[in-house]
Amino acid sequence: MPELTRVVLAEDGVLLREGLTGVLERFGFAVVAAVGDAAALLDAVAAEGPDLVITDIRMPPSFTDEGLQAALALRAADPGRAVVVLSQYVRAEFAARLLDSGDGRRVGYLLKDRVVDIAAFVGALRAVVGGGTVIDPDVVRHLLARRHDPVAELSPREREVLALVAEGHSNAAIARRLTVTEAAVGKHVGNILAKLGHPPDDDTNRRVLAVLAYLRSTPPA
Repeated sequence: MPELTRVVLAEDGVLLREGLTGVLERFGFAVVAAVGDAAALLDAVAAEGPDLVITDIRMPPSFTDEGLQAALALRAADPGRAVVVLSQYVRAEFAARLLDSGDGRRVGYLLKDRVVDIAAFVGALRAVVGGGTVIDPDVVRHLLARRHDPVAELSPREREVLALVAEGHSNAAIARRLTVTEAAVGKHVGNILAKLGHPPDDDTNRRVLAVLAYLRSTPPA
């Protein structure tokens, strides 16, 4: 029997915290601690040494960015720690700060609305634990909407593929999603990376980081 992924969960809403705990335990995760504030999160991680940390961004006492600050502190102490933050709103600057922690791998930024799609939520968590980077598609679209050229030079199909790449999908997964051949997706990805000034790379996560690095570094419109 495979070993369960050990999780520390931080969410100040009692109902959501209990709901997430139930979902996680149904899908092969072991919630070793479920807490309601950032200080308790840091204590629980120190005590339990989990495989994955999931935290809300806004928690007591000020309900601003305590969860994000805790996540960044955990990543600073252990750059390889798998961390997924949950947000009620699209905050591109929060996603960028998380991506800038460590080497940008094993992190995720998801909107709470995404939790209702349990399969996608669980898949995102597993991708992060496995070394991937997962950014909510709404955040990706928000970033794309704010950027000038060369993103503006991308065709509508290339923009669609770029959003899926930035979400962490492989060429094969994108091909299935768009009902096209994998070769066609590979051609689109090559064109996208060329237009963004990045060399093509078969490593999906490196492609994600390259694309997001560009999106973060280009001044907003």
